[in-house]
Amino acid sequence: MTEIAPFAPNQLAPNAALPAQIASACAAAGIAIVASEAATSFSGEPTTRFTLALANDPNRTLQLELSNTFDTTRPQFASQLALFLTETAARLHNPQPASLLTLSGIPLTYSGFAWPFHESTAGADTSLVHGQINLADGTDSPLHAKIAAAMTVTFRDIVKAPEQPFAESFILNAVRKTLDQGQLELVKSGNRQPVPVTTRYYSVRSEKFVFNDTSEPQRREFLSAKTFWLSGVLGGGAAAEKPAPVWLLDPRDAQYLNTTVADLKISVEALAREGVITLSADPAWASPSAALLAKKPHYEAELAAALQFIKPTFNEEMRGGHTNM
Repeated sequence: MTEIAPFAPNQLAPNAALPAQIASACAAAGIAIVASEAATSFSGEPTTRFTLALANDPNRTLQLELSNTFDTTRPQFASQLALFLTETAARLHNPQPASLLTLSGIPLTYSGFAWPFHESTAGADTSLVHGQINLADGTDSPLHAKIAAAMTVTFRDIVKAPEQPFAESFILNAVRKTLDQGQLELVKSGNRQPVPVTTRYYSVRSEKFVFNDTSEPQRREFLSAKTFWLSGVLGGGAAAEKPAPVWLLDPRDAQYLNTTVADLKISVEALAREGVITLSADPAWASPSAALLAKKPHYEAELAAALQFIKPTFNEEMRGGHTNM
């Protein structure tokens, strides 16, 4: 079994070489560190928060937060960190790097996730990470949800380390899945809402995370909607001469859709042949065609329906006191 890093960082010695190690790993991935600062985890342990950007575009950023005890030289850590940073470099090209789309058609951005996981202070045997998602429909909507993603003790045995590079993708996909199920609400204000992360999201047989079984037509629709929202709307939309393209071969989406990047590529090529999307010089990237932008009423109606679905409903007769109980 793979060695599991302890979930108590204060039992490990601080890694004084961490900033230099991260700088080297970022450089190898083509990423610049535009800022770094000392921070503190939810449980009070020291962390370092790095603000990452592409060297030629410091305006689009993503954050990486690591425990000061994290040692990138450990073989089981180095390879995952390199993969995470490579994917981060690609996401930094997106119009909004921290953007996501749910299968139900809700465009989101994520922010404020505080790493690493911390142990529950309420007595539950879970490890948690806090963060926030915001509706990203191009209207500066105040709708958002504060998240408390709770990983069960059996699930955390699957994770090599409770740090961001090892867990961010499956946490964000669990958030998307929970929204799809109508178990999260986007509100103007409110308390943290739970996102359970259990072994139902992991296949022991295939040793991979599982979220949504999708067909090829469903993947095409997802990629069409992603291109509309994350490029067509967040990338400039009809007001731009050419909307900024979005990365359509993101492994995070492949995991969310229970598919492979190779299968996503097949769907992207089909959409390009149909004139739905316009491929960039790098065919992993695309922007919406005029025909796709013209479907704005369809996607706005789909979003309205999805937001209505996640809104709690009440039995009006019970509210009025009419009940057999």
